[in-house]
Amino acid sequence: MSRLLDILGCKYPIIQGPIGATNSPEMVAAISEAGAFGMLAMGFTGNAEEARRLVGGVRELTDKPFGANLMTMNPVNPEILEILAESGIKTVTTSAGSPKHLYPQLHELGMKGLHVMLAFSYAIKAEDAGVDGLIVSGAESGGLRSVNPESSNMILVPLVVDHVKVPVVAAGGIADSRGYRAALALGAEGVQVGTRFLASEESPAPKEWKEAIINCADGNTMLLPLGNMMMRVIVNPKLKEQMSNPETDLAREYNLMNVPEAWGSGNFDLFPAGAGQISALINEIKPVRDIIEEMVS
Repeated sequence: MSRLLDILGCKYPIIQGPIGATNSPEMVAAISEAGAFGMLAMGFTGNAEEARRLVGGVRELTDKPFGANLMTMNPVNPEILEILAESGIKTVTTSAGSPKHLYPQLHELGMKGLHVMLAFSYAIKAEDAGVDGLIVSGAESGGLRSVNPESSNMILVPLVVDHVKVPVVAAGGIADSRGYRAALALGAEGVQVGTRFLASEESPAPKEWKEAIINCADGNTMLLPLGNMMMRVIVNPKLKEQMSNPETDLAREYNLMNVPEAWGSGNFDLFPAGAGQISALINEIKPVRDIIEEMVS
């Protein structure tokens, strides 16, 4: 755990799962102020000035460490990294592709990086590419997923821990102290938490999204096909009806480009609410400080 905390610089080894639709400096700052590691989502940030605005917004609210997530295929990454380094950010996470082209610049700027991966083989490749740590995202996680068969964290975390030397973070299926302790028992040095923070008081998600998580029953999420990728979402009445029709092509019915409008407004007929399987264990909206303090208690 100390290796990860050395990289993050915060009190607790808890990383906020970055969600572009809830990219709130206020929420990032609240998480960092509570002792965890707040994260801005910059995977789809299209210009450097937007990155500067978001970082500045967090800096106005806290002097605690925080970071940002970058998707490796974003052509603006070199400029974003320069801005992050100038702003004093020491650690980022990277995702959605090979990290090998991004990490030389990242390290030249004196920064550390944790790479998100969904399968064992990619963990090995990422370590070989020079990452400073790995975020192991099991099949139960929310967010974008691959179309390949995937393992849960009960399998994936210890498998990766047994074969790499860098610190490992577990992501997916973690909302309270039980999940947190389980991740550490599996060999992880920390956790990344998305859905639980999404259903918090500080989250800018519309109330419809928070309510969808609170009301999500066991088995009520699914992997929605989106062509060459999938996304874990909460099944709503419209989606359930479409699933019952064998002639419906869900990949044609739902367009990823509609996510910002759907998730920003709570119109989940346009695109279903994103969330992890852990939604079934979340039954109330709480302040992020309460979530974090219970988790590490």
